[in-house]
Amino acid sequence: MTKTVTLKSLPGAGQLYPKAVAAMLPVIGKPARVSPTATLPDTVFRIENLRIDKAQLQEYCRTTGLQFGATVPLPYLFVLQFPLAMSIMVTPEFPFGAVGSVHVENKIERLRAIGVDEPLTITAHAENLREHRKGMLVDVVSEFRVGRELVAVQTVTFLKQQRTSLSDEKRGPAPKDTAPPPPDRVVSVDLGLIRQYAAASGDRNPIHMADLSAKAFGFNRAIAHGMWSAAALLANVEAQLPEAVVYSVRFGKPMLLPAKVNMYTTKVENGYDLAVLNRRKGYPHVTATIRPRD
Repeated sequence: MTKTVTLKSLPGAGQLYPKAVAAMLPVIGKPARVSPTATLPDTVFRIENLRIDKAQLQEYCRTTGLQFGATVPLPYLFVLQFPLAMSIMVTPEFPFGAVGSVHVENKIERLRAIGVDEPLTITAHAENLREHRKGMLVDVVSEFRVGRELVAVQTVTFLKQQRTSLSDEKRGPAPKDTAPPPPDRVVSVDLGLIRQYAAASGDRNPIHMADLSAKAFGFNRAIAHGMWSAAALLANVEAQLPEAVVYSVRFGKPMLLPAKVNMYTTKVENGYDLAVLNRRKGYPHVTATIRPRD
């Protein structure tokens, strides 16, 4: 039977990250390997009549380049649901830890534009635990309502890296590094900006906050948030979005800080194709599509 946990307020990083770190500890933490037969908690986290903090939203827009206006920027829906997603992942029943998991894909389906003054009811749950060549994938699905009206759905896909029964499947040839074409836009980002984004978004994962803490998770330096990249990329075409829209994002190689990257916007018949590429080697940090929602 599904259990619904209704929160009175969104938990902050100070409440969530100690639990996330504790999940990494020997003996008392979560197991290093997730079984393909593991189950997900049948729990829905919910918050009702959430009012958007306009000062926080304005700072978010400043750090990403998105418009601060009368409607909620599309990627800000990720920020609003993030504490609920984290609440799910730090429960003892969730099969792997939040810290160390990799955000590999993100899809936001917006049914209509959402006013910044509209109170939102948000629910989130985990589903679809499955094997992948690189580990175990899971989706955290969030629904956004104004009153009883469904206005948006978001699916966040996380990867727990480990060997699985699919790990030995044949792979195609690795793409060769090539000099990228001239960009539509060049964007520079450093640790200072990413820390400001972390404060505005509430995502203070250690891999983004300092070189030393990032090295503990296998990175040479701190890396940019994938959703910062997705937001900065969308800023190129934000004014052109239809009200009912689907923004699908796939994250590639992490962006080590500081960085200067190429951004691309390609108009296609039914929307836009977007990309963030490494300036020297041409590999993707982010690829994305914008399509009208039927």
